[in-house]
Amino acid sequence: MLAALTGLGLSTAAGLNAYIPLLVVGVLSNLTDAVKLPDGYAWLSNWGVLAVISVLLIAEMVLDKVPAVDSVNDAIQTVIRPASGGVVFSATNAAAELENSTWMTEHPWAGWLLGIVVALAVHAMKAATRPVVNAGTAGVGAPVVSTVEDAGSLGMSLIAVFAPILVVVALLVLAVAAWWLIRKVRRLRARRRAARSHPPG
Repeated sequence: MLAALTGLGLSTAAGLNAYIPLLVVGVLSNLTDAVKLPDGYAWLSNWGVLAVISVLLIAEMVLDKVPAVDSVNDAIQTVIRPASGGVVFSATNAAAELENSTWMTEHPWAGWLLGIVVALAVHAMKAATRPVVNAGTAGVGAPVVSTVEDAGSLGMSLIAVFAPILVVVALLVLAVAAWWLIRKVRRLRARRRAARSHPPG
C-alpha cells in the first residue's frame, strides 16, 4: 500500500511539473535514506543528471508562467510529464520492501504504466484548465496558477516520500482546488460577457 501511495503521489506531482519529483527523488536518494533507488535507476542520483534536470526545471518554470507560451509548453510536456511519472513511480518501488511485498518489484512494467497513466491524467487536467484561466484573467492568472502548481508538485513529492499515507488527502485537496479555480474563472468570464452584452449607459 505504501509503495502504491508513494508512486501515486510522485506521478501526480510529475503531471504538474515533470522535473520537480525527479529532482526530489534524486537528491533525497543522495542525501538521505528516505529513497533507495532500485537497480537500474542509479543514474537518477547522478549529480550531473540532477544538474541537467535543474536547468530543465528552471526553463519549465519560466515558460509555464507566460500566457500563450504556457499552452505551447503544455503541448510539448504531453510526452515528458507522463514519462517522468513512469520513472518516479517505478524508481520508488523499493518502498515495497517495507510491506514485505515483491509484486511491484517483480513486475516493473506495472509501475511504469500506472505512473504514466496518473501523470497523463493530471497533465490533461492542467493543460485543459490553463487556457480557461488565461482567457478568464486576461493572462494575469498564468504566473499565479503556475506558481501554485509548482508548489503543489513539490509538496506532493515530499508528502509521497515522507508521509505517503497523506497522499489521498493531498489528492482530495488538489481536486477541490482545481474545481474551485475552474468554477471561479468561469464565473469571471460570464460576468465579462454580461458586461459586454449590456454596456453601461
